[in-house]
Amino acid sequence: MNAPTPFPQVETIYFHRSELSVILSLYGRFVAAGEWRDYGISSLKEVAVFSVFRRTAEQPMYRIEKRPKMAARQGVYSVIGMDGRVLRRGHDLKTVLRVLERKLIRAVD
Repeated sequence: MNAPTPFPQVETIYFHRSELSVILSLYGRFVAAGEWRDYGISSLKEVAVFSVFRRTAEQPMYRIEKRPKMAARQGVYSVIGMDGRVLRRGHDLKTVLRVLERKLIRAVD
């Protein structure tokens, strides 16, 4: 019989390679347009976060979050603005990121 571990195993949430590919493709287009300059990735106990910055020292302009526990409710993915408002939620990452692509079209005009 195995002895119980003193601390429960906590599963950290990560973005998969395919998810990062979609996010970094969008990020590259915004960098080329001069809108975004830096990013950060956090992998935590319940959420993985991709943060986008205009400048390094600022708070993030947008956060792209992956919360698997929300899969049965409002969707795994969400885009959150600088003010903390949820801009879009859903089950498909590409669909959720469309809210940011609209901003890219406006920035180029």
